[in-house]
Amino acid sequence: MRQRVNRGKSLARSRRGGHRRRKARRTRVLEVFAGLAAIVVAAVAIGGVFVRPGGGASASGVPTLAPSVAGVPSATPDTAGKGSGVEAASTGAKKARGAAKTASGPSKHTDAKAMSYFKKRWVGDKAVKRITDIRTIGKYLRIYTNLPESAHNSRSAIDLCKRGLEYLVQEVGDEHPVVFVQAEFGQNGNPVLANILGGGDDSCRLTHPAPN
Repeated sequence: MRQRVNRGKSLARSRRGGHRRRKARRTRVLEVFAGLAAIVVAAVAIGGVFVRPGGGASASGVPTLAPSVAGVPSATPDTAGKGSGVEAASTGAKKARGAAKTASGPSKHTDAKAMSYFKKRWVGDKAVKRITDIRTIGKYLRIYTNLPESAHNSRSAIDLCKRGLEYLVQEVGDEHPVVFVQAEFGQNGNPVLANILGGGDDSCRLTHPAPN
């Protein structure tokens, strides 16, 4: 009787142990499938990043930049503006050098005080309008004009000479004024059209060449 009871207990125990082993196997299978599913999902996500168009990512996982449309950068408006500014400055410098050489306009040699005096003292005067530059070289006042070389002893030349004399005596206080009124630049430079030579000279007329 005892043997039968012991056998029954052993059989029950073996059945319960087998049931437990089957449950453990099912759990392991489920864990394996879950792990595989997670790996597949991760692989799909990573592959999508690598192959994304315009993707921003290379095979190494480092973002890549889209190539520029043009290999050589085009000139910007600022660059063009600078180029134009340089050309304008160069042109202005050439004109300034030309004016200094031919006395056809203001230059670094211009007597600004004399120019201002003439313009304020004789506003609207026709003769003064012919002045291109006034320079004081040493003690000599040189009045450059756009008058032709043939205008020596002309009314405009004489008037400018007398006004230069007035400027030196009344404004500067020169007791021995010397004034030269000169023609526009030509083959002979800037020929003298009228002059006054010191305190003993009271006429602006030239004696040579003989007037026409």
